[in-house]
Parts: sequence; structure tokens; C-alpha cells
Amino acid sequence: MNIVPDPAGTVPDTDVRRRRWELLVVGAGTAGLLAAQTAASFGARVLLVDRGTWGGECLWTGCVPSKALIAAGEAAAAARGAAEFGVHADGVRIDGAAVLDRVREAVRTIEPVDSPRAQRDAGIAVATGDLVFTGPDAAELDGHRLRFRQAVVATGSAPSVPPVPGLAEAGPLTTETLWDEPALPGRLVVLGGGTTGCELGQAMARLGVDVHLVETADRLLPAEDPAASGLVTAALERDGVTVHLGAEVRRVTGGPGSTRLALADGSELACDRVLVATGRRAARGRLGLAAAGVACDEAGWVTVDRHLRTSNPRIWAAGDVTGQPPYTHLAGLHGSTVAANAVLGLRRTVDLTALPRVTFTQPEVAAVGAPTGSAEEAGLRVVEQDHRHADRAITDRRTDGVTRLAVDSRHRVRGATVVGPRAGETLAELTLAVTQGLTTSDLTGATHPYPTYADPVWQAAIGDYRARLAAPVPRRALRALRRLRRLRLALPG
Repeated sequence: MNIVPDPAGTVPDTDVRRRRWELLVVGAGTAGLLAAQTAASFGARVLLVDRGTWGGECLWTGCVPSKALIAAGEAAAAARGAAEFGVHADGVRIDGAAVLDRVREAVRTIEPVDSPRAQRDAGIAVATGDLVFTGPDAAELDGHRLRFRQAVVATGSAPSVPPVPGLAEAGPLTTETLWDEPALPGRLVVLGGGTTGCELGQAMARLGVDVHLVETADRLLPAEDPAASGLVTAALERDGVTVHLGAEVRRVTGGPGSTRLALADGSELACDRVLVATGRRAARGRLGLAAAGVACDEAGWVTVDRHLRTSNPRIWAAGDVTGQPPYTHLAGLHGSTVAANAVLGLRRTVDLTALPRVTFTQPEVAAVGAPTGSAEEAGLRVVEQDHRHADRAITDRRTDGVTRLAVDSRHRVRGATVVGPRAGETLAELTLAVTQGLTTSDLTGATHPYPTYADPVWQAAIGDYRARLAAPVPRRALRALRRLRRLRLALPG
């Protein structure tokens, strides 16, 4: 066990055995960091424990490295496509080792923000080691007993490798191991056509890797609007990805450098490496949750109520380990919520109905609220604006996008899907609209900067507003107003 000493005056006692902690937080990913920092800001005595990867999956193997790789792929694609604008960048060359070095540099640049030193500066006692719960209010940290009044389990999730015969023996890459590679593979098979598979598959193809993407469903991004799936599939294929839909891997043979995958249809794929992006599992390790009276479901996720309290009233859970959507922004919200509930006795809940999500392909896919792909089934209307009519998309030659709003009978925006460049940024306004119950009239009444990729949101809202005016009652009212206006103008000065 390594107890990191605190600077003078921050935490008066760093010996975990000599005090009962007001809040013990296990796991220093986004959820754990936000829980500890929020609790410390309330004046609570907080101990934050991690095995050593301060910053968690988002920093080391998820958001940060993947977005750095995507940025490299975008740079390569922009260079190759520059001739469309009359700019000729001849001889584009990809240095795979340098790309991965740049990815690791991005991680190192952000790492100090999540480091133990930064947490100590926030008034948190920190410890690195293996923690095991031994009772409802007790635990051991590398053999040293400690007591707590309340605790938060925030140990995150880890990639799940499907039980395909021979796959584990073939040494597959996952998002945990990909970033340790010395160079990019020449041939790559990606298993899984969800967000992670599409993002990394497209980025790798743009960086010169021969990529095959295998998805068991009949379309990529099966959780998103079918229109978004179609646009992303077309984009990946333009970038050189070979997409296999409705495909099942039956057997894997060989290993790194020479791997073969037998598909259910009788075909076979050969590659240098396999990247598994088919799902995640709870990263609970040997925490001793049973000894603490903390229940888990059949899939291994920690069971929580709507306030994020576990079956042990002293222990809460936050982030991916709960089995809720594995988004960093949700983990952060979980962390601050459990801190307020645990330390202050509040009863805050987390509302998932307006949870935004973004797939960082090119074009990006961003969605919030009610699914636009099945809006009619929920009694909603869909208002759509194709980006072929968006001026900024035309100037940038990026018209492969669409904005779709799910609107209820009172014209409130209940859900949205945006496909296009920087869709995640465009989604911010729509997330606010869904959260606050804004109508399409509210959107039309706000001035939007021109020309931007947010303009289709405004145009879609205007389209809905004009359609409302075309209804019989509004048309009669408009005719009456026009007549009244003409009469007034006809009156002498």
C-alpha cells in the first residue's frame, strides 16, 4: 500500500487506520473523482482509493486516446481530400508509430488534472492499493483495516470479449490494450459496429489500415436512428472500411500477425490483429461486495436505486459499474449526485430521459431524448432538415448530414438526432430544449449565428412552425388579421 502524503494543512491525518472516514470512494475514474471532489467541497473527510490508474478508463483507454486517434485520422482524410478545394497536398504519408506517440502525449498532457497531487490539493486524502470490503462499514486496504461511515463504489467497467472459440487465444486487442501497440496494424478486423467499433474502425482506415468491420445486427449503430446508421455506413465505406452486416464469427484461429476468422456464411477474413468492441462488463475485481451486503444483478452490475444507493444503505455506486449507459458525462453526474446524497442527506436522482450521446465518427452522430427513428410509435412527429440545404455544409462540402426533431402534440421538442460535423456541439441546444420542454416556436424565436452547422436546427423548427400556420384554425386567424390590417391602413390618417 502506498499512502500518498498530503501537503500540510490539507488533510491532517493520512494514516487510514487512525480515523473513520466520512466518505470512502473506491475508484478514481470520472465518477469517483467527482464524488470525492464534491464531497470534499462540502467539508467532508474523504479518502479516495485507486489501484493506480488515476483518471480511469476515460483518460487512459477511452475518450482521450480514441479522440486523439480520430483527430489523426481526420487530418489524414483532410489532406487527401484537399484537392476538392483546389488545394493539392501530394504525398500524404502516415507514420503509425508517431500517431500512437501523439495519442499517448495527449494522455500525458491531461493526466496531471486527475493525479493524486491534484486530489490532495482539493482536500482529499488519497491512497493507492487494493481495497476489499470486510463488512457493511469496514474494509481492508492492502491488509490495513479502515472504517467508513459511507462509501462509493466507482470502479467502472472493462471490455468484454465474447466467447467465440479461439478468440481469446488469438490475443485480441481491446480498448485497454490497443494504445500499448508500437505501431498500427496493416490489417485489422473490428468486432462490433456500435459507437466504439465505428469510431476506431473509421479512424484506422483513414490512417491507412485495411479494416473489416463485423456487426451481427443488420445495420451499424443499431441503437441510433436508421437514417444516422445509413449515413455513417456510407461514410465508413468511402473511407475504405469493408462492412459486414448480419455477420457472426464462428471461430478464430492463429494469433497476432496471422489471424483468421471464420464467419457463419462460410466466408473467412484474414488479418494481423482483431479489435474487440462488442460490449463491456462491470470492473468489480475482488472488492468483497458480498461481505459488505452489496447486491449485483445477474450480469454483474452493482444494483442501485434511483438515488444510486446500493442494497447496503451505507454504500452507494456511481458510473459504469451500475450498468447505466457508460458515458463519461453521466459518470460525472453520478459522482456529484452520490456525494450530495451521501454527505448532505439529499435525495437527488439522475434522469436518463434527456441523456445526450455522441458517436465521434465523421459525420458525427448525436442524439438526445426520445428516439427519432421510432418517434411515430410514441405518438410523436418528426421534423427533418437535410444538410444538403445547409449553407455551411455546402461551403465545407460536408452535406452528408441530417437534423431530425421528435415533436409532441404541443410542439415541444422531445428528442433529436443530428448527423454532421460537430453534431455533439449542436446537440447542446437540443438537450436544453428537451430538458426544459421548449417548443419549436422557442427555437425559432432565438437568433442563431449564420452560417453554422446549428442552422439546420433552426430551419427544422421554422418548418414545423410554418406547418402549424398552414392548419385550418391558424389560417383563418391569419386571414382575419390581414383583413384587420388592411382596414386600418385604409382609414384616413
